[in-house]
Amino acid sequence: MAEPAHRVATHVVLHGRVQGVFYRNWTVEQALELGLDGWVRNRNDGTVEALFAGSPTAVADMVSRCHRGPTHARVTEVDATPGSDPGATGFHKLPTV
Repeated sequence: MAEPAHRVATHVVLHGRVQGVFYRNWTVEQALELGLDGWVRNRNDGTVEALFAGSPTAVADMVSRCHRGPTHARVTEVDATPGSDPGATGFHKLPTV
């Protein structure tokens, strides 16, 4: 029996011009393209928060993509810390907190 693939999870908080620039929808598109599980949401403090889970390579690629973001975003900081793997949940946009 094959062992399950190694997975990691990373929690990110994105600072800068990241709300009102299609960032959440862009994140969903990128995460689905990479086969990631997790979520993304706006926060009332003007940041965007996300949790990415999947293969170490795909998660690292997604965090790297977050530094650029969609066309009209201006990301000034990406805070990335280890997160809890939600399992195979797909990737979703959540309500603002």
